[in-house]
Amino acid sequence: MRIPRIYTDSDLAAGHTCQLDDNAAQHVGRVLRMQPGQELQLFNGDGHDYQATIVEAGKKQVTVEVTGDTPNATESPLQITLGQTLSKGDRMDYAVQKAVEMGVTRIVPLTTERCDVKLKGDREDKRLRHWQQVAISAAEQCGRARVPDILPVMTLEQWFAKAETCDLKLVLHHRTEKSLDSLARPASVALMIGPEGGLTAEEIETAEHAGFLPVALGPRVLRTETAPVAAMALCQWLWGDIGG
Repeated sequence: MRIPRIYTDSDLAAGHTCQLDDNAAQHVGRVLRMQPGQELQLFNGDGHDYQATIVEAGKKQVTVEVTGDTPNATESPLQITLGQTLSKGDRMDYAVQKAVEMGVTRIVPLTTERCDVKLKGDREDKRLRHWQQVAISAAEQCGRARVPDILPVMTLEQWFAKAETCDLKLVLHHRTEKSLDSLARPASVALMIGPEGGLTAEEIETAEHAGFLPVALGPRVLRTETAPVAAMALCQWLWGDIGG
């Protein structure tokens, strides 16, 4: 039987007994209906996987005994910050989920001129919490022991300032002939992805003035939720931990 892998924000240490946080406890007790004596694999974002056995299990409270811990080696040496323009429906969920699977370090939702999603106040907070949960679920599934942060929604000006510390800054669009494999190996990358209608010429020019290099992934126009997945796969192949 497959051992469930669960994220918890509880403190974990081998040899200690602890209660899972509410979200993890409800998933284990109410959704999975696990019982005392069954095994779990837990992680809390510190880079380790923890082996645990359930001591007590209810629908709202679960107590586990942590029996061991193992360093998790799934994090890429390449740090990737994704600036992803907001999109409607489940497209943003898809982009977040697949970015986590591809090893993204953090995700910054962006507003651009052609972005047709407006988030403010409680609605923004609700979406950010939702996307963070999407990231947690993706980390559980793909075996990562660190959960990428979903940062607050930013304007392009705020994004440019946030990306200043990255070694390589890239703005993706199809109106250029420069390719990723023509660039030198960086330790960190900032990727800027436009909306469904594309970035405007002015936005691309502003990004270039902020130190972003325009690059194309090929002759075809990719959807806003497809572009980050393709770009990160290539970045990990060239400079990260995919392939040889």
